[in-house]
Amino acid sequence: MAPLPSPQVCVTGGGGYVASWLVKLLLSRGYAVHATVRDPCDPKNAHLMQLDGAAESLRLFKADVLDSAALAAAVEGCEGVFHVASPVPADKIVDPESEVMVPAVKGTLNVLEVCSSMKVRKVVVVSSTSSVYFNPNWPQGKPKDESCWSDKKLCVEKKLWYSVAKTVAEETALEYGEKNGLNVVTVCPCLVFGPQLQPIVNASSELLIYVIKGGPNAMVDTLLHIVDVRDVADALLLVYEKQESSGRYISAPNYIKTKAMLELLKKAYPNYNYVKCKANVDQNSPLTPISSAKLKNLGWKPRELEETLLDSIEYYRKTEILQDAEGEGQACRLPDLFQILNAAEE
Repeated sequence: MAPLPSPQVCVTGGGGYVASWLVKLLLSRGYAVHATVRDPCDPKNAHLMQLDGAAESLRLFKADVLDSAALAAAVEGCEGVFHVASPVPADKIVDPESEVMVPAVKGTLNVLEVCSSMKVRKVVVVSSTSSVYFNPNWPQGKPKDESCWSDKKLCVEKKLWYSVAKTVAEETALEYGEKNGLNVVTVCPCLVFGPQLQPIVNASSELLIYVIKGGPNAMVDTLLHIVDVRDVADALLLVYEKQESSGRYISAPNYIKTKAMLELLKKAYPNYNYVKCKANVDQNSPLTPISSAKLKNLGWKPRELEETLLDSIEYYRKTEILQDAEGEGQACRLPDLFQILNAAEE
């Protein structure tokens, strides 16, 4: 008897931080993967074809989420789609509409419309806890859960464009699924740390490097929610494979105050400069505890925070990222996305 063909799935934005780990996981579990990238020949995507099983089971497709025809070619023959591609701008957003809103919202709709026309069985959309955090009306002291949505008006007022884009895109995805009979599940990871597979340093890794190397500005001692990139990949595959999964899932298992995180890191690696930390005067920080109970009840088992942090540093040391940032003109900076963590200047 001929072996059964491998189940085929598509991952958008395949070369990114989370998507690369997801592709690696899917290949290890016997899936055939179609990954969309902007340019299959770009050296920054070369790591994908070096993954175990890639030669036999991975195909790269040149596609942008705003190009429906290219997406259709990538999704053809796939029973599931993981929509991971999303703009995460590290620099200050000048034109929110073209930089984040259109790619996040229109891009997500394009993917879903293609999935509908191709009769895809299930779509997993990667959202973010920034679509959960910013809700001033949530009862104080109650951990935020999947029923909590960020207040879009508040996010616009505070110019939190990434949060606006993620919230609108996720609402749009779930509404589209309801209306069109497409099985859509969303996963909302918090701050993602852990080793990288891709060569380009992504925004959340830049934040951790800033913390370790002691960037120029102090940070506020606030609550940070952290998840391991490998656990995010596990969560995405889990909600895909579990038939009973539905709606949204928060993936934010660990939280720690900035100061406590610095102490943990200093104990293991005392020789770095580390960022300065100031007491947080704003007692109304939106960063209150959030719950991942729904995902854990599905069978998700994330790793301990310490393992994630130390594995991250080991990766930066091994790849000499920590040394590189000391070069001339390589000022260590906090990505604009995380300016909320910056302490106000005295």
